[in-house]
Amino acid sequence: MSVVADNLLENAARMTALASDENFELAFERASSLMVTSLKGGGTLFACGNGGSMTNAQHFAEELTGRFRANRPPLRAIAISDPSHLTCVANDYGYEYVFSKFIEAFARPGDVLLALSTSGKSANVLRAAEAMKAAGGAVVASSGPARTAISEVADVSFALGESRWADRIQESELVVIHSLMQAIEDGFGYSTE
Repeated sequence: MSVVADNLLENAARMTALASDENFELAFERASSLMVTSLKGGGTLFACGNGGSMTNAQHFAEELTGRFRANRPPLRAIAISDPSHLTCVANDYGYEYVFSKFIEAFARPGDVLLALSTSGKSANVLRAAEAMKAAGGAVVASSGPARTAISEVADVSFALGESRWADRIQESELVVIHSLMQAIEDGFGYSTE
């Protein structure tokens, strides 16, 4: 079997497992509802993660401020990914504060943080979640394992299934992010026609 065929089959098995998981479906509905409610109330969606999860966080934000499927007004979303902010905070305070300092500066009650951590225990993502809760916002967390440090803080938590490789979890993460964007557009009644 080729590398790509092996990867596709493994992903198909992971996606099938998630698609038949009632708890996952309920968590997804709660997460998308939190996000739509926040945006309709003038709130902002924040997203953060490390490595591949940061690129997924950036993708989440840019599709909302730009365009996913529907022609619509931009929606308030930002990925915590400004290199000058990240390096300043990492240098002055430590890497575990790079996301939380941003949340402390900008988050307001009613905002929502999408906290992406494949392990569920990234210290900087966990601190961001704690900062969002302290600001009066909500946290939607995504990780591979079900019971993690981040899931204990989150209002809603996705368990995408464990893997020895982070990229498998990030691939599932991306499907969830695309689905959240679709649910948000649907929640506003934006047409794709």
